[in-house]
Amino acid sequence: VLVNSNPKDIVSLILFGKATHRKMIQNLIWATGYNVVALPLAAGVLYHWGILLSPAAGAALMAVSTIVVAINASMLKVK
Repeated sequence: VLVNSNPKDIVSLILFGKATHRKMIQNLIWATGYNVVALPLAAGVLYHWGILLSPAAGAALMAVSTIVVAINASMLKVK
């Protein structure tokens, strides 16, 4: 939304859109990586070797993952 009639704001808006897209891709990669690792652990894929993720640890890791995504998204305000 343009607040004033300065044409330079359009350039800023385009740059902000590109930065937002980059953050979206970063967060998508992070979430995919987390799910590729954590979900099989929680499902017990490595239980044969004694590696199992408890439900409490899975919930804690999911909360941490959500916080990481939120912090990464809030970094848009910094730049």
